[in-house]
Amino acid sequence: LSFIIPAFNEEKCILDCLQQINAAVVACSQGRDVSAERIVVDNNSTDETAAIAEDAGATVVFEPVNQISRARNAGAAAATGDWLIFIDADSHMPAELLADVLNLIAAGEHIGCGSTMLMPNTPQPWGFSIAAWSWISKTLHWAAGSFVACRADVFAEIGGFSEEVYVTEEISFSRKAKRYAKQHGKKFEVLTEHPLITSGRKAELYTQRELFMQTLRLVFSPRKTPKDKAKLDVWYNGRR
Repeated sequence: LSFIIPAFNEEKCILDCLQQINAAVVACSQGRDVSAERIVVDNNSTDETAAIAEDAGATVVFEPVNQISRARNAGAAAATGDWLIFIDADSHMPAELLADVLNLIAAGEHIGCGSTMLMPNTPQPWGFSIAAWSWISKTLHWAAGSFVACRADVFAEIGGFSEEVYVTEEISFSRKAKRYAKQHGKKFEVLTEHPLITSGRKAELYTQRELFMQTLRLVFSPRKTPKDKAKLDVWYNGRR
């Protein structure tokens, strides 16, 4: 397994993320032959993200262009695992979720998967948003960007994450993965039993008005807005 963590100024979160991955791998190694590498993609950070990751034993890859798709693709290019698992730096992967992925790999019927999410202690509007996304994710088999697993050979064949957009790249990736799976008699689905634990920090760092306006831009201009970094402050203005 190659765990790939894109990181832009994540000095507050990166160590916890790596430690959770370590704990999950150790827990799932009982009775299994599991080997794993951890790749942190320093996406042009200005803080101590890279140094903390290196001290924790991760391989650090530098991607100078501040774009989540490029960061993930850079990590995949450096990976040596048969399977790639992309996880956001502010997320924690329960051991049970990794076990579900390993069972899926062992069964041999899937080329990849995503996971539903939990955001503990988030304000109610965000709770509704997560519930709505979970329904969409499960129904359409769209993986959330915070957790995507894919066979490395398939990832390369379908071209990885689109670098034409700065957000929603996980949706276009999920669509490509589903098409590939259908063509080859395989599956791509979203796991639901043991959700990824991710932070609701955007609800703390941004006002409700800022979040509402960002949502409106995406809803009313779903094709243009994801391609315009200047209109995506909630993802790219650097608040951490």
